[in-house]
Amino acid sequence: MPRIVIQNLGNLTIESEQVDCKVIEIIHQNGTDWMHACGKKGRCTTCKMIVVRGAENLSPETEPELVYRNQNRLRSNERLSCQSQLMKGELTVRVAEVNKFPHLAYTE
Repeated sequence: MPRIVIQNLGNLTIESEQVDCKVIEIIHQNGTDWMHACGKKGRCTTCKMIVVRGAENLSPETEPELVYRNQNRLRSNERLSCQSQLMKGELTVRVAEVNKFPHLAYTE
């Protein structure tokens, strides 16, 4: 069963029955806010996640991710949650400082 752990939201753990589902969809289905200014279309980087563990459980990078990586707008440990699909296993991520919502209580 795919599982997402959001480290700096108090190690919030989200389990999903769905496989091959975009990370942001799994997070939103759990009722957790996650920024996405372009409507989850891969046209910005506001939904980026810092991947701590489990990158091997994600789908390959998409064309928009490669473009942003070439522009140095995504670091090697960052992926777009609207483009990445969790294929299996567990994924541990962090919300980037620049993408934090003011109404959520983040942990270190």
